[in-house]
Amino acid sequence: MQRRALGTQGLTVSAIGYGSMGLTMAYGPGDEEAGIAAIRRAHDLGVTFFDTAELYGFGTGSNEILVGKAVKDFRDEVVLATKFGFDLSDLSQGFGLNSRPDNIRKVADNSLRYLGVDQIDVFYQHRVDPDVPIEDVAGTVKELIDAGKVKYFGLSEAGPETIRKAHAVQPVSVLQTEYSLFERDVEQLFPLLKELGIGFVPYSPLGRGFITGTAKPAGQYDATDLRNTDPRWQPGNFEKNVEAVDRLGDLAATKGITVSQLALAWLLAQGEHIVPIPGTRSAARMEENAHAADVALTEGDLAAIHEILPNGGFGARYAEEHAPTWV
Repeated sequence: MQRRALGTQGLTVSAIGYGSMGLTMAYGPGDEEAGIAAIRRAHDLGVTFFDTAELYGFGTGSNEILVGKAVKDFRDEVVLATKFGFDLSDLSQGFGLNSRPDNIRKVADNSLRYLGVDQIDVFYQHRVDPDVPIEDVAGTVKELIDAGKVKYFGLSEAGPETIRKAHAVQPVSVLQTEYSLFERDVEQLFPLLKELGIGFVPYSPLGRGFITGTAKPAGQYDATDLRNTDPRWQPGNFEKNVEAVDRLGDLAATKGITVSQLALAWLLAQGEHIVPIPGTRSAARMEENAHAADVALTEGDLAAIHEILPNGGFGARYAEEHAPTWV
């Protein structure tokens, strides 16, 4: 698989990565054996970029442990990214934010242990903590980089002011934010990323599975599945989004590819600094996603896609109370 540079600090990964969140949270009961098989199949196909987080294991390390187990035999061939920034100390009360330096150091040590590695390749702040100056966050990650525990610094769902302030303390290699045919807001940050030499990693690049063509209406998923409350799955929006995906599917069929491959190829066509991280529990679906890197879209294809979804999908990406705020 072709490779891409993320940022200007030396981080190079496969053009398609792998996001592990869905293995343990947000999309119903997980299947560890299937998840490990999907990750190992990804490696077989040339995927070298694997994304996890403290949050995905709700503080137990379960997601990082699973990823570490899956990549153990080829750890030196891949890039492992994980994240800090939540307060998971009392889940009975839900979880808030915590990017205090002492918590960042604690999470780093836990992640190293859970992943079974001696260095975290990419350490992201998962969400910006308004109670902790971003300069303190970047400075703490810089200390971890200087100590050899972390290699590259990343931010997630951060706005322009935050990115600039962090980058001035410790160069930011990559920003991770939701981006797909359904979600375009982050495009406003692309000039800044180019100016500072920061790579971009779209999460939920298939619109939380909607763009795979397998979406069901809200209420038809497991009770733990976030799509039951996602605005794009609600009546009114759901039907419009299904129609758009059907039209995308017709276009994909003319090229002999799936709608998922069309959507991932569209992301890759938005810039050489972009590496999407679709997640799946299926080895077969992983193979489908990986082959999107081989798809070349013409100007005509891109124009047809724009005609179908000129501004993204129908409905907000989060219920209002959960929407990140960029500063």
